[in-house]
Amino acid sequence: MGKTAVFVLAALNQITPETGVVDTLVICHTREMAFQVAGEFERFSKYMPGVITGVVYGGVPFPESKRVIEEEKPHILIGTPGRLVHLLEDGALKLDKLKRFVVDECDNLLKELDMRKQVQQIFRQTPHNKQVMMFSATIDEAARAVCRKFTKSPKEIFVDDKQLTLHGLQQHYVKLQEKDKNRKLNDLLDALDFNQVVIFVKSQPRAEQLNRLLAHCSFPSIFVHGKMKQEKRLEYFKAFKEYKHRILVATNLFGRGVDIEKVNIGMFGFVWNCFVN
Repeated sequence: MGKTAVFVLAALNQITPETGVVDTLVICHTREMAFQVAGEFERFSKYMPGVITGVVYGGVPFPESKRVIEEEKPHILIGTPGRLVHLLEDGALKLDKLKRFVVDECDNLLKELDMRKQVQQIFRQTPHNKQVMMFSATIDEAARAVCRKFTKSPKEIFVDDKQLTLHGLQQHYVKLQEKDKNRKLNDLLDALDFNQVVIFVKSQPRAEQLNRLLAHCSFPSIFVHGKMKQEKRLEYFKAFKEYKHRILVATNLFGRGVDIEKVNIGMFGFVWNCFVN
């Protein structure tokens, strides 16, 4: 939530709501991130009744996204690239008075050519005189070079690598053969004291298979992957954030940037054919 708060508070501190004008645009790489960021804007603007936040993303009927723009008239708009492009092409969305252009997890958004083209297409529909903010937990020189193309004389702020690991976080690994992972997972869940757990896996079939295995071992869980229907994905995402479930099996769709307050154990050994649990 740290870097999200930076651009949320920056935007809210500067905004002067104008009816029908999008003041701040935040582009996110997944629907879950867009949903989460919108929730943070709504939380921090609780006592700013004149500020309207809207969120649009693919996987829901286009008329619903169009309704958000035309009827709710948001001052702050959060969305995924494809849906934003569609709204611009349709004429429903106008960004000619935009003051802040935010790209969250910019390395993820700009490393894929198709998504980068969509971000560029959106960018070209905005005024020259605006603030551009780009955020990432990890960014290499190649991604930085792409980001600079969207900015003019940018100020770059980096967190020292030594500060990237949260204070109090303990990291462990267990060396195992692939065939022993399920049994060890069962043993760990049985032995560890946890609030909530996220278990990352490599693929959709593995997520569903592990979810069934956990239920068989009396560890009820839910799973999330990219091939699920949008409504179900967001239903599970919201339910997990609200502590209605304690174990989540997920592909890396759920990983970058997602903030779940009560998670105190993350397991990554089921992602690839490696030896880290």
